[in-house]
Amino acid sequence: MLGYGGMMPMPLRLTTSVLVRREGRMLLFDAGEGIQLALKKGGLGIRGLDAVAITHLHADHVLGLPGIMMFRAQCDEPGALTIIGPPGVARFVNHTLEDLKYHINYRIEFVEWYNKSDRIAWSWNGDNLTWDTLDHSTFCLGYRLEERGRPGRFDPARATALGVPAGPLRGRLQAGETIVAEGGAAVRPSDVLGPPRRGRVVAFATDTRPCAGLARLCEDADPAFVEGMFAAEHADAAAEKKHMTAVEAAEAARDARVGRLVLVHVSPRYVYEDEARLGEEARAVFPRAEVAKALEAYPIPLPD
Repeated sequence: MLGYGGMMPMPLRLTTSVLVRREGRMLLFDAGEGIQLALKKGGLGIRGLDAVAITHLHADHVLGLPGIMMFRAQCDEPGALTIIGPPGVARFVNHTLEDLKYHINYRIEFVEWYNKSDRIAWSWNGDNLTWDTLDHSTFCLGYRLEERGRPGRFDPARATALGVPAGPLRGRLQAGETIVAEGGAAVRPSDVLGPPRRGRVVAFATDTRPCAGLARLCEDADPAFVEGMFAAEHADAAAEKKHMTAVEAAEAARDARVGRLVLVHVSPRYVYEDEARLGEEARAVFPRAEVAKALEAYPIPLPD
């Protein structure tokens, strides 16, 4: 958790930005002002950053991109960087590059929103990053990272009964290949494997009212990083500004069967001591809710 605030960075609460790390590679959701400071403070590095997914072109979600890009340019041969986001994100980056004239030593690839029915925005080492539209005062996207599925559990006793000895043949079955057993019979993966198992799912949705896109992004996610910008007493302000209360975020998480809800995009009107109240209001609706913490790491176990 690089930052979890809304509107402006504060000394102990930078603007909302979540870094996903998997097998040494990194994907960043949103990049607000000064977010590279959190990368340095957390000792996270920058070379392994493959992509930045931007939700919308409000300042507190995009002004950190130039700093991230300049930080990354300090590495030798860091590889291409993919920037994903709403229409106009490529224009923003290219104009910044032209006006500020900072050196970039890597290729930049852009993926801008297009209305495609399958919702897949980008593939990350075989895992799919999908996007959906949210309900904000400007065009805004939310994201869902779906890890590729895994084969079902292997049944050693069944394999032995079918004449498949321990060793490479069993590995080939687990990889999805039909093999020939010792007795000459063909053995298919379905003969020895249980039902396929789904991978992990991470949802990221901020700056929105409750909507169908939010529900689709959060379905069965574990964890879901969702904005809970306001306390219940400020529900009118949340509706007027197209944001959510902590209670509304908890209701969305409950209805989407989320495993763990982490509230982000906390309004600067709340001092640090107020954050506990936001968490309490959310947990009254959805017990597995919590307010984000700066530089907290959130391990994501396999669903089973």
